Amino acid sequence: MLLVATYSREARTSLRNAVRSHESAVIRRFGRAALLAETEFGAFLALRLRETHGADVQIERTSPLNEYAAVPEGVREAAAAYATREQPSTPYAKFAAGTDHPDPTTMRDREL
Repeated sequence: MLLVATYSREARTSLRNAVRSHESAVIRRFGRAALLAETEFGAFLALRLRETHGADVQIERTSPLNEYAAVPEGVREAAAAYATREQPSTPYAKFAAGTDHPDPTTMRDREL
């Protein structure tokens, strides 16, 4: 997929118009950004925006996250346990203290 992020009002307007005119090339719209299909036409739309608006348009190539291949099992289990915790107001650091769940400081420093 191609992530197109805009940084000016004019670029956002152009992105909105392109997305509305070419819905088949759009995976998802996020206000100031959009995910376009990784096709020649998706690249054409993204590059056209950058040619028109220069540095106000950023284009990145993305790939979907395969959580089972890229994320350690302990992190997945911690996310599931935290989502179903008894007290919704408990911060993760307090929730993870004294358990086998990874602490947030360690997770912040580790690359996927």
